[in-house]
Amino acid sequence: MALMFDRSTYFGLVRDSLFSGKMTQQQTDGQEFLLDTWEDSYSEWDVRWLAYSLATTIHETASTMWPIEEYGKGKGQPYGEPDPVTGHTYYGRGDVQLTHKENYDKMTPIVDPMFPQQPIDLVKNPSLALDPPIAAAIMYEGMHRGVFRKDSKGKQTYARYFNATANDPYGAREIINGDKHIVPSWSNGVSIGKLIANYHNDFLDALVQASENMGVRPPDIALGPAEPQVVTLTIKVNAPPGVTVVIQQE
Repeated sequence: MALMFDRSTYFGLVRDSLFSGKMTQQQTDGQEFLLDTWEDSYSEWDVRWLAYSLATTIHETASTMWPIEEYGKGKGQPYGEPDPVTGHTYYGRGDVQLTHKENYDKMTPIVDPMFPQQPIDLVKNPSLALDPPIAAAIMYEGMHRGVFRKDSKGKQTYARYFNATANDPYGAREIINGDKHIVPSWSNGVSIGKLIANYHNDFLDALVQASENMGVRPPDIALGPAEPQVVTLTIKVNAPPGVTVVIQQE
């Protein structure tokens, strides 16, 4: 089901919920571009994937909603040093902060065919990841294909965290970075995973309402973040000598 989004509804909602009632022209243009790209190329995908992409972008671009270079350009990190072969430095760039030479290399054959009007080699020219059309393609395709990260269960993808039985915007941070448990000094005690999950929910609410105003309702989905809950139980057992007590979790 192809989704289109009423811009007036969308921007009216996110302006208040995510941008403190006011957006810059760059923030508006960046979101407009990402929505246009989605409608043109990915409108059959789960709307939660778009909401999580926007949530990732607001975090990774320091709320500019525009492809940026990593602050500090990787200073103190191995990827912040010039590569001995190419001379380029593969610090974070774009909507999702594409980082490390191997990721620039992985994304090149994916993105290059999408832009036949110009050859794209992100290893030879990493600054191309700052071009809005290319940055959007890197984000959507990279998160869809699981290019950025994987673990023992396989690639980290949209579909792993948002599907017919899963709705996990907290865990979905693993698609980009394994830092969901970290609590930044500026976040009032909220972890990165929870921050982005909250962004996701606000973006999703705006997208659903904006789609409905275009006459199409996305499939019913749960809107709450699926953050894992830890419950501590204290169990006291008085057993006679020689009796072994075994507690099993079902």
